[in-house]
Amino acid sequence: MGDLLQPWHLVVILVVALLIFGPSKLPGLGKGLGEGIKGFKEGIKGLGGSDDHDKTDTATKPNTTEVK
Repeated sequence: MGDLLQPWHLVVILVVALLIFGPSKLPGLGKGLGEGIKGFKEGIKGLGGSDDHDKTDTATKPNTTEVK
């Protein structure tokens, strides 16, 4: 009772998902879920360092103005 998610719970969830979505849609569903999680993680990382990111962009860009 102490373990919330046991291995056989995952099997039951997978079987239910297979019955609902079918075998042809599961790979696309998994890919979309993975991309969503990846985007969420990148968004979380980007929230804290937005000020530092702006400073490094201006410091690394070369000066393109020419004086004639």
